[in-house]
Amino acid sequence: LRNDNERTLYALGLVLSRNIADFELTANEVAIVKRALSDAASGTPAVDLETWGPKINELATARAAIAAEKRNAIGAAFLSQAAAKAGAQRTESGIVYRELTAGSGASPAASDMVRVNYRGTLIDGTEVDSSYARDEPTEFGLSQVIPCWTEGVQKIKVGGKVELVCPADLAYGSNSQPGIPANSTLIFEVELLAIV
Repeated sequence: LRNDNERTLYALGLVLSRNIADFELTANEVAIVKRALSDAASGTPAVDLETWGPKINELATARAAIAAEKRNAIGAAFLSQAAAKAGAQRTESGIVYRELTAGSGASPAASDMVRVNYRGTLIDGTEVDSSYARDEPTEFGLSQVIPCWTEGVQKIKVGGKVELVCPADLAYGSNSQPGIPANSTLIFEVELLAIV
């Protein structure tokens, strides 16, 4: 990329790719989308958008369902592996909890406000959020977070650090979040600094 204009246009391509990521396109399908961009730029589209545009939502729904099934299967396998680690415990709800550092203080209740440091990732290791990266602990009410945290953080004693592996249905479920696809199993390292 030779100049800022080309880098900006490339960034536009990255934004477009994020917008179609849920389609999980094959290489052949990506070639078709590239052709459509080229044809549209030259004013010679091969199909009528009024006719075929409405079908995009149908395709998106079908592809999202396939992707969700895949993520659910991969997540279930990951949860089983996490539960097999030394010291790991699986709760009745399905959360896998593993103590990394023992705490010596009290444990919070679901109605408490807590101060924590944490790092959250997808199962492929992609970081989705981190108070460590912001270099600032965060405070929240345990009743105001995802169910995995409400349940899991109650198991930590102040000063302790744990790994929580959250099944999708106890995280964001079928609702995608920025950087978190729908039906994602999430891993959090959570350090309980204080009950506020």
